[in-house]
Amino acid sequence: MPNRKISLVTGAGTGIGRSVALRLIEEGYSTVLAGRRRELLEETARLSGAESARVLVVPTDVSDPVAVEKLFEETRSKFGRLDVLFNNAGIASPAVPIDELAVEDWQSVVDVNLTGMFLCIRQAFKLMKAQDPMGGRIINNGSVSAHAPRPNSSPYTATKHGVTGLTKSSSLDGRAFNIACSQIDIGNADSDMTARMASGVPQADGSVKPEPRMSVEDVATAVAYMANLPLEANVQFMTVMATKMPLVGRG
Repeated sequence: MPNRKISLVTGAGTGIGRSVALRLIEEGYSTVLAGRRRELLEETARLSGAESARVLVVPTDVSDPVAVEKLFEETRSKFGRLDVLFNNAGIASPAVPIDELAVEDWQSVVDVNLTGMFLCIRQAFKLMKAQDPMGGRIINNGSVSAHAPRPNSSPYTATKHGVTGLTKSSSLDGRAFNIACSQIDIGNADSDMTARMASGVPQADGSVKPEPRMSVEDVATAVAYMANLPLEANVQFMTVMATKMPLVGRG
């Protein structure tokens, strides 16, 4: 029997978000595509090959509470419920020393990576608590930066540590409502955000070296596994990373 579940993916226009959205659609989910740029979301929809009845494009700035509320209302209006939220949208700041970092750059990363994730969790809880049958699954995109920072990455690293706190709190608070919340920490997926790693990035020892990357398809496989579990089971935390990236070790 085909999957009749409903998923919502933020940051669905590029990279990890697009790959995950395409995989969920392929596996039978009707899917809401959210992101800042309509043209990229519509491209994702076209690439899926799915009929329009199964895909909803909603341009959304996740740092805007009104826009996020509208996103979830459009989801409810079209599909009637939400089974899986992949809370993926995120940005990074310029890789500069903390004393040279503009406050505006710090704030923009916090607004998207942390506040945006909170706003989406907040609305997902409202919808999942009210629907029948009650419940659903929230998968937050963390990062290996939630475990170990890169040089000159304080805004991104701090927000990803915050995501871990949100995941744990949401997992606890969701129990009474059959809402499972989990986190996937990704290391060096092949996306625009990691393109610079091919030519070399700063290491903890002060050197600059290229780093291995893995396909975003591998991330999609991992997220789909998490999404497809029955609600009585949960992958609380998963790390999926390029095998040879220099995360584990002395740096």
